[in-house]
Amino acid sequence: MSEKNKFEAGFGSDAVKNPQRIVFVTRKTSAKVTGEAGGQVMAYPHLLVREAIAFEVLVIVLVLVGLVWDAPLEQLANPLVTPNPAKAPWYFLGLQELLHYFPPFVAGVLIPTLVVIALVIIPYFNINIEGEPVWARNAKRRRNIFVAVLVVLFPVLVGYEAWTDLLRALAAHDPHALKLFADSVAWTLLVPSVAAGGLLLFSYSIPAEAGGWKGYVRARPVSWWVMTWFITVAVVLTLVGTFFRGPGWSWTWPWGTHAG
Repeated sequence: MSEKNKFEAGFGSDAVKNPQRIVFVTRKTSAKVTGEAGGQVMAYPHLLVREAIAFEVLVIVLVLVGLVWDAPLEQLANPLVTPNPAKAPWYFLGLQELLHYFPPFVAGVLIPTLVVIALVIIPYFNINIEGEPVWARNAKRRRNIFVAVLVVLFPVLVGYEAWTDLLRALAAHDPHALKLFADSVAWTLLVPSVAAGGLLLFSYSIPAEAGGWKGYVRARPVSWWVMTWFITVAVVLTLVGTFFRGPGWSWTWPWGTHAG
């Protein structure tokens, strides 16, 4: 057998020329890989010039917008008059919306801290590094995991206020307990989360060979679904806090008298 198949140890990584090879890798060396390097350009001027042009265009657009449209400022600040509702800047209205449904520590400290920690830690894990579709492997197992995650998160997404109001109403034998519970549910957090999770589970039933928008949804990786859920929740919370919250943080239509 050894006479028919002779192996010669040598240097080379051409699999076509030498289809049968033995590679010796030591601690101070690595396996050599032969391949064509892609096109490369210098950071300057190819990258930095384009970034400078994009920055200048953005500044010009912002200046033109500032000249054409006035900022939506209110009257001069009066310490004797407190606006109702007292809204934070638009980029904080998502957190202020969460404060309506969760305790201050949870909405103002715990949730933002967990988001920042996740953004820092996630890149250090090999999460779906190949960008493969979420249902490419172990589809049934992954589906069961996602369903379990949604079931566990559902009581959290409902909101602390809703469960507190329900328990108080039940303890007081209030016949309107369910109505109080429904009015206190964090719909602005629950609805976009259920919509994103429902679309994810719907993509499981889409055939792998499907085309169009169904094929696009079917081919999305895990990272795309996580970012889609995060952006959807953030946008909904911000829009609702900006346009749909009136006096006492009650629901108000944008065309109403007390629109925020």
